[in-house]
Amino acid sequence: MAKTDFKSVSEYLATLPKATRATLQRVRAVIRKAIPKGEEVISYQIPAVKLEGRAVIYFAGWKEHYSLYPATQQVVTVFEQELSAYELRKGTIRFPLAEPVPVKLIEAIAKLRAQETAVLLTERAAKHSKVAPRTIAKSKASSTRAQKKARPRGKVKTSRPLGK
Repeated sequence: MAKTDFKSVSEYLATLPKATRATLQRVRAVIRKAIPKGEEVISYQIPAVKLEGRAVIYFAGWKEHYSLYPATQQVVTVFEQELSAYELRKGTIRFPLAEPVPVKLIEAIAKLRAQETAVLLTERAAKHSKVAPRTIAKSKASSTRAQKKARPRGKVKTSRPLGK
């Protein structure tokens, strides 16, 4: 996989060995089914699915495994038993290429990540709607302070014409 400026998920998949490509096409189909409103993109040079501009899940193929990202604390906790058969590292779930694709597990992970993302988007929207009036008030207050600082203080020296 020498090319690293992919423009689409299909372009990324086309660079993979045939067996890896077939596996990732299956993973892609499962994720698309689980997140039908998601937008496929390339992010960090690997396939991802976004909702409202926010990444929900990434997947990538490697020499002996394929991975799903991110394995959030909630994902790891909810699917602890199912994931015990797979390698987990720093927010990554590694699935061996030699084993069948765990379709139901990947679908459930994608749905949970979509729910997590929806909650984050809702919280962010609520936070921004509460912050907007304060931000306006703060900018007015800071401009008033700036105006006060710009005023001269104490005796103002004026320049006198020369010769007097």
